Amino acid sequence: MATAKKATAAPAAAPAKKRTPNAAFMKPLTPSPALAAVVGAAPLPRTEIISKLWVYIKANKLQDAANKRMINADAKLKEVFGKPQVSMFEMAGLIGKHVK
Repeated sequence: MATAKKATAAPAAAPAKKRTPNAAFMKPLTPSPALAAVVGAAPLPRTEIISKLWVYIKANKLQDAANKRMINADAKLKEVFGKPQVSMFEMAGLIGKHVK
């Protein structure tokens, strides 16, 4: 009795592609005067603006103690957000109104 050999050909693994950032996120944007008071007036990519906002939020202890997802706005951030408290998820949407 002849036994058939099972062919176990593993699919050839494609070489890993280096992830390239989306050009739209890396385009330098000019912040409005209200946002420039927090992140600076120099044109920055959207990702850097969000990073600088988080540095400001943490340095000034503006994250809500009970619910870390909420950010309590101080005078500068209130001008940007338009309300005294926002969630970290709506923050990026509110920033869109303050960049060109």
